[in-house]
Amino acid sequence: MTPPPPSTPGDEPKLIIDSDWKAQAQAEKDRLASANKPKEAPAGSTDASGKGAPEEKLAFQDLVSMFATQALTYMGAFPDPRTGKAVLAPEYARLYIDMLGILRDKTKGNLTEDEQKLIDQTLSELRGEFIELVKAVEKAVAEGKIKPQQVGGMGGGAGSVMMPPSGGMGGGMGGGMGGGQIFGG
Repeated sequence: MTPPPPSTPGDEPKLIIDSDWKAQAQAEKDRLASANKPKEAPAGSTDASGKGAPEEKLAFQDLVSMFATQALTYMGAFPDPRTGKAVLAPEYARLYIDMLGILRDKTKGNLTEDEQKLIDQTLSELRGEFIELVKAVEKAVAEGKIKPQQVGGMGGGAGSVMMPPSGGMGGGMGGGMGGGQIFGG
């Protein structure tokens, strides 16, 4: 390979740059830079990769609320949207209450005063409601207002279902964990 011939001072091209062109180039550079910056997406939206955009930072209260809501759901506080009937599954309600208890035990000494009060109060209320629910179900069964029936539960096992003597399950339990107690709502 041969080296390029040496250039003489008269061979260099002259560049003529006016200030208007510089301003246009800088404006284009700024426009491209701002277009390449990540934009804040509205909550719940997804980015181009289909992954969810980061949402608000979750807090300890959200975790406590999630466990409490699940426990209350299985204690019949919220009707099943498919059937309109309250679903009572004390074994699952107890599971979520117990998991909340484990969370309290494992985080002891690492919570703020407000967080500690929140989890203690939530556990106390859920446990109280759970005991009242179990007593009410036992009384209703003893009085013949509801009767236990066996239905498929999680993993094909049997779960206890409480139903009014005249009732059927209607739309059925559908998906989810299965097994539980159903009351007309």
